[in-house]
Amino acid sequence: MTIKWRLQQKTVSAEEAVRIVKSGDVIHYGEFALFPRLLDQALAKRTEELYDVELRSTCYTQVPECVKNDPARKHFIMEDYHFGGVSRQLFKDNLVSYIPMLYHQMPRIIRKYIDIDVAFLSAAPMDSRGFFNFGLSNSLTSAVISKAKKVIIEVNENVPVCLGGNQEMIHVSRVDYIVHGEHPQLLQLYSDETKDVDRAIAGHVLAEIENGCCLQLGIGSLPNTVGALIAESNLKDLGIHTEMLTDACVDLYEEGTITGAKKEIDTHKMTYTFAMGTQKLYDFLDKNTMCASYPVSWTNDPRWIAANSKVVAINNALEIDLFSQVASESVGTRQISGTGGQVDFIYGAFNSHGGKGLICFSSTYTAPDGTTQSRIRPTLSPGSIVTCPRTVVSYVITEYGTTQLKGKSTWQRAESLINIAHPEFRSELIKAAEEMNIWRRSNRI
Repeated sequence: MTIKWRLQQKTVSAEEAVRIVKSGDVIHYGEFALFPRLLDQALAKRTEELYDVELRSTCYTQVPECVKNDPARKHFIMEDYHFGGVSRQLFKDNLVSYIPMLYHQMPRIIRKYIDIDVAFLSAAPMDSRGFFNFGLSNSLTSAVISKAKKVIIEVNENVPVCLGGNQEMIHVSRVDYIVHGEHPQLLQLYSDETKDVDRAIAGHVLAEIENGCCLQLGIGSLPNTVGALIAESNLKDLGIHTEMLTDACVDLYEEGTITGAKKEIDTHKMTYTFAMGTQKLYDFLDKNTMCASYPVSWTNDPRWIAANSKVVAINNALEIDLFSQVASESVGTRQISGTGGQVDFIYGAFNSHGGKGLICFSSTYTAPDGTTQSRIRPTLSPGSIVTCPRTVVSYVITEYGTTQLKGKSTWQRAESLINIAHPEFRSELIKAAEEMNIWRRSNRI
């Protein structure tokens, strides 16, 4: 049986492929920028004949047509392993549920506990040896395939071929159906405009980075600002071991700052599990031997993170209390993001020789009523989820400075955090610390 014959035999229309879905099935959608648009549209046409179909993915980047047709969640139940802008909005109307996880554990959780009926996956066109490359999202894909009863590949010519690593592709012999269609353009994710507060925070972050460090960068204005400052500095031989590869990493590579020469594992490689950004990033990744795509069970395993020296992990947070508990995923009971890989990298960076796990955020935010509120609070907002327990938190950075909390007592932590809070809120934070018995009365700020 030739590879070409297999391709022809398994190629069907999206409408024919989704006929295998039945009520009560669990469907895993391609993650992040690889949303399976054609399969989703075809499935939505069957809305009225299906019930209790469970849709799962990691960070939906567009609203499934199935969900648009089913505001009561009678036919389709949407769930997400990590909230982005799409799920954040849908959550307000109770149209999506969050699945708590530590990102590096999720492939193992899938293999141990989750039954998957159908996988809807986007991939690059099949190569001459019969392999489809998962491109921008390795993540949970190999685990999903190992459990899925049926695998459908939606081919998109715009998906770059992203090299491994490992488990970045699937052979046609393991695929049930192949769908060709419109080949939609990939999501273009641009960073937010840089603010003065980001520049101030980035300056403190830069002080924690030295030659040969191995970086974990995320998305947003702060990581991009950090990247810009690094590019302007004299730092050299930096490495990348991250969950998300972004445009900032491309910029640093092109500046000659990133070489990966000092990495102990994946030396000279930029290691990641998924990528989102602009076309510049996608073009950079295509067949680039400098980059290595792995399942998240490898990239985010704290043991592998710690295998490189001088890991600097840069993460964000929504608020922190004076006990040093960090909330990065919810404001009260409103889900904003997810645990993602934050705990993985903070823990892994601590165990890295010379490593540092950084929690970075602006000291204040503007509330819906227009008032300025402190992100450093006496206690977390009622209902807020603790993402990083105080036992895991190490470095905390605001525009007012940096503090390291490991080995410090409760009063020392409170004092350190108040020192980097906005000056307007320091007096009331001291008063709250006194009332909670985590303040030495002889302390002076």
